[in-house]
Amino acid sequence: MATTLDDKLPEFQKYLLEKNLVPVQNVPFFALWVSRFLDYARKNELSALEYQETAILAFLESLKSDKHVLDWQHRQANDSLRLYYFHYLGKTDSRTAKAVTSKNTYEVIEETKRLIRLKHYSYSTERTYIQWIERFLQYNGQTAKKAISEIDATDFKNFISHLALKQRVSASTQNQAFNAILFFFRYVLGKETGNIADTVRAKRGQKLPVVFSVEEIKRLLACLNDKDLLITGIIYGAGLRLMELARLRVKDIDMDLNTLTVRSGKGDKDRTTVLPATVKEQLKNHLIEVKSLHDSDLARGHGEVHLPDALSRKYPNAGKEWAWQYVFPANNLSVDPRSGRIARHHVSDSAIQAIIKKAIRKAGIPKHASVHTLRHSFATHLLMNGVNIREVQELLGHKNVETTMIYTHVMRDMTGAPKSPLDTLFRPRKKPTVTDGEDNQND
Repeated sequence: MATTLDDKLPEFQKYLLEKNLVPVQNVPFFALWVSRFLDYARKNELSALEYQETAILAFLESLKSDKHVLDWQHRQANDSLRLYYFHYLGKTDSRTAKAVTSKNTYEVIEETKRLIRLKHYSYSTERTYIQWIERFLQYNGQTAKKAISEIDATDFKNFISHLALKQRVSASTQNQAFNAILFFFRYVLGKETGNIADTVRAKRGQKLPVVFSVEEIKRLLACLNDKDLLITGIIYGAGLRLMELARLRVKDIDMDLNTLTVRSGKGDKDRTTVLPATVKEQLKNHLIEVKSLHDSDLARGHGEVHLPDALSRKYPNAGKEWAWQYVFPANNLSVDPRSGRIARHHVSDSAIQAIIKKAIRKAGIPKHASVHTLRHSFATHLLMNGVNIREVQELLGHKNVETTMIYTHVMRDMTGAPKSPLDTLFRPRKKPTVTDGEDNQND
């Protein structure tokens, strides 16, 4: 019976899936590389069960001389063995140890970037994580004065406590830092953090989202024109997050079914939401302009956009196809920070934020609102119109209906607020009727 990819190291594959260390479709290939290394070690009478860097380096060197193994496959094999020994078996990787003991943090940061990209995190997440890790290393150097290899869970706790007590950062900011440093410990240093439940962390109570009333939405839209109106209309009318709108591609719009498909949204999930019929005609005209811009880029030897995951390797020309172009491209060409290629990126998040901020100010809406307020308003207004909460959950892409339930509280406040007891104490007094005689006396 033929052996399939799924038969290779099933426990290791199960571990990768449980820990969400690599994309699901890549798991069998990671197990395949480890299996090939174990076969290589047996044939060469090397001890593969005990971690031996020389054996791994010899195997990787043999792959380099194989003309059928591409560069990206060589990197994948390297990552597979690191995950197998460094994480699954819990062995020490001396190459990483050498990097983290270096006084120059450049190697550490570069290793962190590589591991972040291995997990296919977004570029914005990569930037955020790197910023927090650099701040953590700087803080550690100023306070504990330890070498990077000596950093332990106590330093982690001290930094998070410092943010909560000294810096007094918000709960969301502190949690962002917490996740970044946790990634650094687990995947770069290869160290467990133990029980960190006793870490002093900023506590956040339940907060009701800021929501625009229907009239405020009308005033807001009345302050916008052309592309700005289209962007705002789609965010509100489809309930999109800021970056979901920015990353929207031509192929994800279905004019016939009146749907938008959000690819790799929060939690790396796809979902389908509604395309507002109100914007369809304007959207068609906008896409004609974008197509003209794309044709112009192609004529100048450009016209390529970033493709997710490994699609650029599987389909080298797909990045120049019309279907993959961004619906809202940037005004100028730029250099992709990861690949180094010149391409046309999507509109920036700051540009969208500026549009909404300006419109809110112009409409005279006295609320601490943002782009995300449009998404909150989408959900609340749907519930006010009688849409089932489960359907709203699907449109928003929430994993749990409890997350969507928060909008029922907002809706209740906006539609069925009880009458104040003060209003029941005093009834409007009738204005006394003025007679003709009294009128004459007043004169």
